[in-house]
Amino acid sequence: MYQPSSRKEADMRLDSQVLDLETAVKDGIMGGNCGLISTGFGLKKLDLKLMAEELESIDVPTVFICPISLEPMRDPVTLCTGQTYERSNIVKWLSLGHYTCPTTMQELWDDSVTPNKTLQQLIYSWFSQKYLAMKKRSEDVQGRVKEVLENLKKVKGQARVQALKELRQVVQAHGTALKTVVENGGIAFISSLLGPFTTHAVGSEVIGILVNLNLDLNSKSDLLQPAKISLIVDILNEGSIETKINCTRLIGMLMEGNDFASQNVASLSLLVGLLRLVKDKKHQSGVLSGLILLKTVCSNESVRNSFVNVGAVPQLVELMPGLNNECLELVLCILELLSSIPEGRLALKDCPNTIPNVVKLLMKASENCTQLALSILWSICKFAPEECASLAVDAGLAAKLLLVIQSGYDPVLKQRSAELLKLCSLNYTDNIFISKCKLSRTIE
Repeated sequence: MYQPSSRKEADMRLDSQVLDLETAVKDGIMGGNCGLISTGFGLKKLDLKLMAEELESIDVPTVFICPISLEPMRDPVTLCTGQTYERSNIVKWLSLGHYTCPTTMQELWDDSVTPNKTLQQLIYSWFSQKYLAMKKRSEDVQGRVKEVLENLKKVKGQARVQALKELRQVVQAHGTALKTVVENGGIAFISSLLGPFTTHAVGSEVIGILVNLNLDLNSKSDLLQPAKISLIVDILNEGSIETKINCTRLIGMLMEGNDFASQNVASLSLLVGLLRLVKDKKHQSGVLSGLILLKTVCSNESVRNSFVNVGAVPQLVELMPGLNNECLELVLCILELLSSIPEGRLALKDCPNTIPNVVKLLMKASENCTQLALSILWSICKFAPEECASLAVDAGLAAKLLLVIQSGYDPVLKQRSAELLKLCSLNYTDNIFISKCKLSRTIE
């Protein structure tokens, strides 16, 4: 849907609907050859519908918008009330038996419509100017991208860093630059700049470019070479927060649709670097990016033991308080994956805050978070029932489970809650356990 604009004085004059072609030309709203594009065989008139579609995100003067559809008009017609509409929209309104003006609700004393040729010319001219200006900018961007790519083949050192920085900024700002890079073999060339002797300054800029491109399978395979992955991981550990996020995103892109990539990518250095990233709560985008990649990496069972060994479990458990629901769900998902191996369950049991932090999340966040939390608690309590079940009950688990059972949650989730409640009750007499289930003890 188009958003009306009133930023320019010319637009404000248009909003009054007192439209004068001579004034419009003087103000630059219309001009010679507007709406004509040069081809090899002369001038070709542009299609208004096509221009409107390609300029969809641009602010359009209010007077060009049909009050019924809130879209730019291509065939404006005016009613006897002086209000203007897109022909097809007002004809449909009238055909439905309405004999009022949709905007003012005045009763129509004449149901005929008059073509508003002046407004139609203004609309066409305005869109033509914007469209041709956009095309010109696009051509300028494409030309600049080609120049930078050629320049990169010649320069070294700091000059190469500056050229890469310019290319990264252009690629981030203009969608047409992405296409130009791809069409001119830019992906393969830029990827070739990553290697064992690449400086971190060059590598950071290269990674900042690559994360904005659509990489094909060959490009991904090339970037998954050990030397290049090792460099990306080193830069992740030592770069700025923006660079860390770009490295994380790029590794995630390389792993998409590749079941074996986790084993090639998941070094201890990567796992440690990602843990550092997610612990930096000052940068929420970094926390989210890091957790997404950790979840992807941990989906491979062979990586989970290594992740537990670097001390991931207590760090993730301590990270939970204060996270938003999206990040919290990712942490719980990672912990659930780790709880599927004996080393993970042991680490969860040995962390003193695992049970209290996880119990607090039941019925507090999303249903998915509750499901993940229950799965983790079940794994721990099943692993060490005598030690963990009593800790969980003291943390208020029994009352929370009763709330889940009485909620409108999924039946499978309720069944798991009932099973966990039964497991927790085994170490207590009936009277003591009933007292532990008092809701007033745990609802905060």
